[in-house]
Amino acid sequence: MNSLETLDLSNNKLSGEIPEHLAKSCIVLRLLVLSHNNLEGQIFSAANFNLLSLLRLQLDGNHLIGKIPECLSNSSDLVGLYLSDNHLSGRIPSWLGNMLELVDLIMPNNHLQGPIPLEFCQLQNLQVLNLAENNISGDLPSRFSPPQIQQVHLSKNKLEGQLKDAFFNSSSLVTLDLGYNRFSGEIPNWIGWLSNLTYLILTHNNLECEVLHLLCHLERLRLIDLSHNNLSGQIPHCLDMTALHDNYDVAFNTTSSTAGGPSGSPMGKEETVEFTTKNISYSYQGRVLTYMSGVDLSCNKLIGEIPHQIGNLTRIHSLNLSYNNLTGSIPSTFSNLEQIESLDLSHNNLNGKIPPQIIELYYITFFSVAYNNLSGKTLARIAQFSTFEEISYRGNDLLCGLPLPKSCDANGSLALAPKASTDIEEDNNFMDMDIFYINFTASYIVAVLTIAIILYVNPYWRRTWFYLVETWMTSCYYFIIDHLPKGFRH
Repeated sequence: MNSLETLDLSNNKLSGEIPEHLAKSCIVLRLLVLSHNNLEGQIFSAANFNLLSLLRLQLDGNHLIGKIPECLSNSSDLVGLYLSDNHLSGRIPSWLGNMLELVDLIMPNNHLQGPIPLEFCQLQNLQVLNLAENNISGDLPSRFSPPQIQQVHLSKNKLEGQLKDAFFNSSSLVTLDLGYNRFSGEIPNWIGWLSNLTYLILTHNNLECEVLHLLCHLERLRLIDLSHNNLSGQIPHCLDMTALHDNYDVAFNTTSSTAGGPSGSPMGKEETVEFTTKNISYSYQGRVLTYMSGVDLSCNKLIGEIPHQIGNLTRIHSLNLSYNNLTGSIPSTFSNLEQIESLDLSHNNLNGKIPPQIIELYYITFFSVAYNNLSGKTLARIAQFSTFEEISYRGNDLLCGLPLPKSCDANGSLALAPKASTDIEEDNNFMDMDIFYINFTASYIVAVLTIAIILYVNPYWRRTWFYLVETWMTSCYYFIIDHLPKGFRH
């Protein structure tokens, strides 16, 4: 054991605690890999730690608890520390900032808390920082901008404040994932200077920005998620994302970005990015990630028309502009989105007709233009569009055709219920009055004849009837005499 340099026991069913003699006896051990087992307890104790030559420590995918032990600071040549998917707690130790050779610091999905130490600004060789899915809070360290960093994953924490100058000088940055935090303020201009930026995830924050032109210079962008923020203004026409054009092959010939970068991929630990498409959140990893592309600007306050230039993104797989205040018509250039699988334009103020050319999108599996002001006929129910139901079109009062219950007329417009003309209404009125007069006359004749027959048959009723008539006539006579002026009586 004294001469052992590499020990890899990953992906077994090892249980129990990490043996103390392992850290005590293997004094020249450089690579220790115990990933994906059932190990428990704490990592190491200071009394028995002699791994001074350790370069990589991979303990991810276990059930380890406790704090990150300070004895690891004695491994001053440590290049990679991989502690993800455990139950580690406590604050992120500041001594990690003194590990100047550190290239990969990967500790997501734990219970770490507190702020990111200011000492991290000293990590000039850092290439991968992944502290996602913890309870980290506070602001990002000011001027934390490792020049060689390629991946930053800080999503699903409690980070807050403004982005300010963090990563402003990290021109090698490929992935910036700060989603599901509490960042506020404007999206900083330095993001537009990150010429290698490929994946930008800022979803579910409180960010504000009236102009998104800073994204127009990022030609390598393949995945943008700015959803669930307070972004306003218009979608810039210059949002061209050259990497998603047919004539741009460099981006799609690159190999998968892996955690570890140039220092060597640790046991195939490939980068993972979470992105929502088809109303479902997916985790894209490794080579699959390199082929995934999408834009999600949903749930903001964007206004204006959808730029027709978006139709140039022929390699885009997902486009979500829902829940904004976009107006105008749906660009016919969307028919050029040959590889799109998910298109969501719902909950806006779009008007006009749905371009029929969109039915040429053969790979689409999710489509929604619901709750807009669209009119005319729904798309022909052929190919993939035959699978979309009423929910994809609902909320457009002037839209007609299957699968909606409203039918269209010969011109492809909503067929209105026929309205009765004025002449017909008048004829109906006259017809009603004629029927009334006939019924009234017939009823009157029947009543008179009935009375006559009764009086003829029954002598008692006949005498009573004549008596009443005589009394009524006498009363009328004296009433007139009493009320006439005296001049008329003579």
